[in-house]
Amino acid sequence: MKQSASIVKLARFLFSSFILLILTTFKLSADEQIQANENGKPSNREQYVVLISLDGFRYDYIELHNAKQIGAIAKQGVRASSMTPVYPSNTFPNHISLITGLLPKNHGIVNNRFYDKSRLTKEGYAHYQLGYGRMDSTWITATPLWNLVEYHGMKAATFFWPESDARISGSLPSYFYPYSKYADYQQRIDQIVNWLKLPEVARPRFIAGYFSLIDTIGHDEGPFADKTNDAVQEIDALIGQLYKRIQALDLPVNLVIVSDHGMTPVGKSQLITVESLSIPDSFIIENEGAQIHLYAKPSVEDEEIDDEIARLNTLAQKRFTVLNDKQRSERSMELGNRTGDIIIEIAPPARFISANSMHISKGGHGYLNTLPDMGATFVAIGPAFKTQTTLPSFSNLEVYPALAKILGLAPVTPIDGELDVLAKGLTL
Repeated sequence: MKQSASIVKLARFLFSSFILLILTTFKLSADEQIQANENGKPSNREQYVVLISLDGFRYDYIELHNAKQIGAIAKQGVRASSMTPVYPSNTFPNHISLITGLLPKNHGIVNNRFYDKSRLTKEGYAHYQLGYGRMDSTWITATPLWNLVEYHGMKAATFFWPESDARISGSLPSYFYPYSKYADYQQRIDQIVNWLKLPEVARPRFIAGYFSLIDTIGHDEGPFADKTNDAVQEIDALIGQLYKRIQALDLPVNLVIVSDHGMTPVGKSQLITVESLSIPDSFIIENEGAQIHLYAKPSVEDEEIDDEIARLNTLAQKRFTVLNDKQRSERSMELGNRTGDIIIEIAPPARFISANSMHISKGGHGYLNTLPDMGATFVAIGPAFKTQTTLPSFSNLEVYPALAKILGLAPVTPIDGELDVLAKGLTL
């Protein structure tokens, strides 16, 4: 009987200790929440993120084109002196890197256009072009942030972020728009605000938006042109409006403004036609302006590839560079199914064009990502970000882990980006 009573007493003690532990944990959690509310800093699981991409908005366009609204936001919040894009400094590889934290070789979109030698069609190697993920999402081999948000039971929304209308791993954002170049810019701002005004149960915690105007005009006119200034002014006013409308909401919203790359002048006298290189028919040519990728056809032997590399090196005469293995590794462009057997790189203001090109751009990007003019913009403001803070240059691979942290999410797959410099701009 004594032994039985002892067991009962022990059970009661353990049960009481368990209840006390639960109550203590609950109290600590509640105290932390109260403290967070008293400090005016919501916990990360309460915060919202609106990520806006301004395609081609160079790191110094705020000063160069007197972008007063974005400049005021930058002064109040966090700004990077520059943000380094991934290589190549083109639109699609960088937008997918921003939203996945992965290098192009790991998320699959290695350029705006490329071939995949592992995918054979009746016409030859399968070819990717901008936005083809909508038809075949297996081109993208990564988990974008909107999927991560949805996996954790929250809602995400996108308005034209590249490949956000692709059903990646069978999933789409709760709200999205298939891309249309005719969509009104004001409509995008209105929709973002309307999403944030939805009832809490339907409201997206993460919203991504995309504006292409500045990049389009920058290509046509060059980075210093009056028309580029006009484009910056138009988008600057819209961003200023968006920020004021967000401020009017009773929500802890973080507004993050990024770009994918910069822009640099192209010299009309330094253009090189692809045809002048006399590439043999045994190679498939993909000209991206700042690089040419040459894909050897299936019957081509390694010796033929080596011979072509030697021939091109002789032809180069310091006008362009045929990347060697070390240079490819430095750019994370190692030989693979989606990268050319040969990569020819050019430096600005020179550019590769086709002989039959009807339009010659005055501005360009896609060059070596560490060149100053390829630098992108990062500006952020909100409860998760410090005030009046300028950070040194950092890789755009830091954006994904930073936004995931703000939302209280852990990546479900490995990423290349590490939260380092940008961490110094966070309050979390």
